[in-house]
Amino acid sequence: MSRARQRGVAVITAVLLVAMATVLATRIGTRSAVDLRRAANLMAQEQGFQVALGAEAWAAEILRQDAESNQEDTLAETWATPLPPLPVDGGSVEGQVEDMQGRFNLNNLVKPDGTQDTVAVEQLQRLLERLQLETKWAQVLVDWIDPDTIRSYPDGAEDGEYLLQQPAYRAANTYVTSTSELMALPEFGVDRYRRLAPYVAALPTGTKLNACTASGFVLDSLAPDVTEFGTDPQQLLRNREKGCFPTVLDLAAALGDTQWQAVKDRIEQKTSWFRVTTRVAIGPTQLTLYSLLERNPGGASRPVLRSFGTD
Repeated sequence: MSRARQRGVAVITAVLLVAMATVLATRIGTRSAVDLRRAANLMAQEQGFQVALGAEAWAAEILRQDAESNQEDTLAETWATPLPPLPVDGGSVEGQVEDMQGRFNLNNLVKPDGTQDTVAVEQLQRLLERLQLETKWAQVLVDWIDPDTIRSYPDGAEDGEYLLQQPAYRAANTYVTSTSELMALPEFGVDRYRRLAPYVAALPTGTKLNACTASGFVLDSLAPDVTEFGTDPQQLLRNREKGCFPTVLDLAAALGDTQWQAVKDRIEQKTSWFRVTTRVAIGPTQLTLYSLLERNPGGASRPVLRSFGTD
C-alpha cells in the first residue's frame, strides 16, 4: 500500500511538472513572439519616418529649383504634381505639395495690435456663407484669437462660454497654430470642420493670398456678389493648366475698383508657405506625415511644423 501511494504521488508530481513546463514554455514563446512583432513594428515606423523625411527634403529641393526658375507659383508647375506611389525597401511612398497661401489665413482675422481686421472678418463670413455655414463663426474665432477677454457683440465667445464646456477650458487668446483648433469653438463640431478645413490655413498674420492657386470659393469671398470663380471648379482648373489664373489684373477687373482697393495689398502671385503630405507604407505599417514648410526669398525651405496622422 505504501509503494502504491508513493507511485501515485510520483505520477501526480510528474503531471504537475509537465503542466508547469508547458505553461512556462507557452508563455515564453508568446512573449517572444509579441516582442518580435513589437520590434518589427518599431523598426517599420522608424523606417517609414526616415522615408517621409527624405520625401520632405525632396519636396524642399523641388521648391528651391522652382524659386530659381520663376517669380510666381501656379498649379501648372512641377511642385503641384502629386507624387504617385513609388517603391521603397519593404513598401511604398507617395505624397503631394500644397500651396497653403491658396487658402484663407485664419490669423489674418486679428491684426498684430490685437484688434480685429474688418476686411478679413467680412471675407471669412462670405466664405462661410458660400459653404452653407453660419457666419457667426467668424466673430467667435476673432474672440478665440484676440488678446482681450471682452465678448464681441453679438456672436462672440470668451471665457464665459468655454468654462461651461465639459471639460471646462478658456479661450486661447493667441494666434491659431492648427486649423483643428476650430473644433474647440463651442458646438462647431467635426462636420463643419470637414467642410471648412480645405479652404483655411493657420499662417503668420499678414500672409497674403496667392491668386494663382486659391480655390474658387476663396476667390469669390474677396468681395460681395462675386461668383465667377467658384461656380465651375473644373473650368477654373482648365484655365490654370498653362499658368496663373486669375492674375492680379484679372482679379482687379472682376472685383471692381472699390472692392479691389480694399484687398489689393492682400493678394500676390507667389508663395512662401507650403504643406507636404507624405504617405508611407512599410509592410502592414502606414504613416502619414504633414510638414509645413516656409520658403525664404533665397529659395531654401525649412520645416516649421510637423504632425502625424492629422494636419
